[in-house]
Amino acid sequence: MSDVAVRIAGLRKSFGPKTVLDGVDLEIRRGEFFALLGPSGTGKTTLLRLLAGLQVADGGTVLAAPRRTTVYQEPRLVRARRVLPNVTLGLPRSSREAGRRALEEVGLAGHERAWPATLSGGEAQRVALARALVRDPQVLLLDEPFAALDALTRLQMQDLVAELCARHRPAVVLVTHDVDEALRLADRVAVLRGGVFAADKVIDLPRPRDRDDPALVRLRRAFLSHLGVEPVPAPVSASH
Repeated sequence: MSDVAVRIAGLRKSFGPKTVLDGVDLEIRRGEFFALLGPSGTGKTTLLRLLAGLQVADGGTVLAAPRRTTVYQEPRLVRARRVLPNVTLGLPRSSREAGRRALEEVGLAGHERAWPATLSGGEAQRVALARALVRDPQVLLLDEPFAALDALTRLQMQDLVAELCARHRPAVVLVTHDVDEALRLADRVAVLRGGVFAADKVIDLPRPRDRDDPALVRLRRAFLSHLGVEPVPAPVSASH
């Protein structure tokens, strides 16, 4: 697949009479951060599950680099295991040092023997991220991983994910409902509606991105429009 980490062609998936993916085509290159927006029930998570190999398509092809891992909205930690064994779950014992390095990368050095029940929501999600990183993924799938976090922790986790992805350079697929999150993190943003991409645009803006940058404001309005949301006009100041 050369430098292409994900190649999807003519992908179709239905659940009963409802078609959620209707001939989707998509390529994502290694190191590219791709964000997928769309209303609930439009097939975003289905597309992610097809990429992860957790569902079978009704038609079309899905080709992806073999090392794929997913971080979900819930950390999905094993409560009966301490933090380090959670990170290296399913890996050989020799991976423990790599697990420690992954915990250090996500800011949890010294938490190796902590129990999941003692962690905050943000810390638990950092463990889930370390568990993904220790597998050295070529494709990192993120299924709304920040949705359950408070606003400040969400911003901190977004910064952490951006930093780690820039360092490790996997192809990233982020499913999110948050337009600002997509524009803050992604190299490319698409909107899935009616089983197809209603928009797919490269975000060619420098980082860090200022949400008040006029170019970003225009992009936000365009994506909200694709999502069927019309932005509320700014209030007009009363003249004196």
